Amino acid sequence: MDVVSDAISAVRLGHPSSDRIGISGSWCVRLDPYVGAGFAVVLKGSCRLLPDGGDPVSLGVGDVVLLPHGTGHVLTDSRVDPADAPTRTVPFERWLTETGPRDRGETELLCGKYRLDCSRLHPLMAELPRVVHLPNRVGSHPELRAAIDLLAGELDERRPGACVALPSLLDLLFVYVIRSWIDEATSGAWPRVLSDPVAAAALRALHSDPAAPWTTDRLAAEANVSRPTLARRFTTLVGRPPMAYLTWWRLTLAATLLRDTPDTLATIADRVGYGSPYALSHAFEREFGITPGRYRVKVTERSPAA
Repeated sequence: MDVVSDAISAVRLGHPSSDRIGISGSWCVRLDPYVGAGFAVVLKGSCRLLPDGGDPVSLGVGDVVLLPHGTGHVLTDSRVDPADAPTRTVPFERWLTETGPRDRGETELLCGKYRLDCSRLHPLMAELPRVVHLPNRVGSHPELRAAIDLLAGELDERRPGACVALPSLLDLLFVYVIRSWIDEATSGAWPRVLSDPVAAAALRALHSDPAAPWTTDRLAAEANVSRPTLARRFTTLVGRPPMAYLTWWRLTLAATLLRDTPDTLATIADRVGYGSPYALSHAFEREFGITPGRYRVKVTERSPAA
């Protein structure tokens, strides 16, 4: 596993939802904030997005917009002034139901929502801006464009196997949007981290085998630098020393396994590099303020069905 894959896997819940919507005439909707990430792809026409507390974003054909933190927002026809948006908010799923799929509207959108567990965000995910806007530019992000074309085709034809293909393509879209943001970002810590050969090599090693008996010396050898160089570069870029990051990630991974698997605490302890269930339980409670058993009950009660 790599950092981006692990960061996404740690928060992803169940399957994403999506629909293709066609709208004609003058329209405007204010959507509730939600726990998760929302996205929209403009397949035809144009519209505007106004995030709560942010500036309007004009969207044209082929544009992709991701709201990684579930920010409430207004979606509107380009001819409508966002200042005239309704004050009443509508849940995303209700809007999809009320609007329903339309055949060949003036504006066609692929809209969807990813269900995420935001209680243990990896700093890479936490650093994503409130709105990630990827304009459609010739030659840019070919993988993302291919995923959009495949998604549109699946929604158009609903061929056999669509129930498997659609969630997989939506997950692929999420990865490609985050990857594209990393490639284009001009600020932020984690794009710098992942482009730094020393920090990136150390993170790849830790995420590939978090249960290994890592030491700073061994990790420095993996990154092909001295121990002081690794400690300085990693701490400066990531914001915590290598071994402190490893401890945090092991416990975050343990929380994910408690949420997503029926594995015993002993099995999870072995998978994340702790010598005994007691050692894991002690470290887990110190980090998160709750025992692993109580955490598992809590997340099971609040998690929606997949």
